[in-house]
Amino acid sequence: MNTEHLAKRNLLIMWFANFFIAGSMTMVMPFLSLYIETFGNFSDPYVQRWSGLTFGITFFTAFIFSPIWGRIGDHYGRKIILVLSGIGLALCVFLMGFVTSVLQLFILRLFMGVFTGFISTSQALISTQTPKDISGRALGTLQTGNVTGSLMGPLFGGVLADTVGFSSTFQLTSISLFIAAMFVLLGIQEYRIETENESAQPYSRKEVIHYILTHPVLLTVMIVSMFVQIAHFSIQPILALYVSELHGPVNLAFYSGIAFSIAGLGNLLMARKWGKIADSIGYEKVLVFLLLASGIIYLPGAFVENIWQLVALRFLLGITIGGIIPVRTAYIRQVAPVSIQGEVLGYSTSLRFLGNIIGPALGGLLASAYGFTSVFFTTTALLLIGGFSFGLILQKQPKAIGKYSS
Repeated sequence: MNTEHLAKRNLLIMWFANFFIAGSMTMVMPFLSLYIETFGNFSDPYVQRWSGLTFGITFFTAFIFSPIWGRIGDHYGRKIILVLSGIGLALCVFLMGFVTSVLQLFILRLFMGVFTGFISTSQALISTQTPKDISGRALGTLQTGNVTGSLMGPLFGGVLADTVGFSSTFQLTSISLFIAAMFVLLGIQEYRIETENESAQPYSRKEVIHYILTHPVLLTVMIVSMFVQIAHFSIQPILALYVSELHGPVNLAFYSGIAFSIAGLGNLLMARKWGKIADSIGYEKVLVFLLLASGIIYLPGAFVENIWQLVALRFLLGITIGGIIPVRTAYIRQVAPVSIQGEVLGYSTSLRFLGNIIGPALGGLLASAYGFTSVFFTTTALLLIGGFSFGLILQKQPKAIGKYSS
């Protein structure tokens, strides 16, 4: 089997694996705050606060482990990491169906963070198998698997939660996670593309960090990725509560699922196209545009008066914010040597997870103290600051992709 055919086969398998992983993980997101309410007679501020903390704690352990998995993947391969990640996630989610307190749920989501690196590791796997000039397109294609799962997951999760209850939904979700792990175990054949001017020699952790710090645009891309996650995830844990305020309690899990998943539809329509556009005109330009556009789209969310206005805005948001991840990953593929791409992506993912930690906690605290609208104002400010800051750095560091020595 030649490498071109093998690359297409691996991309197809990882597309389906990402579909199952993303779908499974987003199945439970719309009703996490509602699940917490079943543990006792709690006040709204209590539920909002613990929704943020329980949602965010997963990313605390992911923040710690992501660079470690990246470095292990660079040295020993990414297939084994993907398999362990899928099985670990399946076990954690299965056990969540049996918890009886907020603390138990909190602890399980903390342990879940150790294994929350499947999608980022799959990006590293496909990135190292893809020629640089089409990396944006390939990673955009992979992203559509992620967003298709994210699109369908909340809808299925909402329907399942309303039909069979929260506990059974967690148990059914764990089956999908296990299937994703089996796809990788039985189907993936790992290899990577080496180029003439890229050394295969191993780099120490100190050398990798030095490489990142001496490439200002790369460093800024990684930091801005954290800003994006803070902004995007600040609304996630309280979205169901916001939907409840706009729409009322009737079929709440279902309508929360629509609000979550509609962003995935916009993402699905444009993720591959953003990657293709970025391959043609430059990743930096596309990233600046997407950051500014996302910030502008978030702002009207503070002023919506019904559920369908919120749904329309989240669809537009999906079109813009969904292109950021594949374009960012393709940019790193361009500037980082093959032998350290996994670790560089690991540090980038770690910063994203740090944003995932800060975002839900910040969103929960802001919502409980100042109301839901304050979350939208903060989110808009972060994205606009990120976009303008990145644009200024580009003006000071005009060297484009391909100018960095590997």
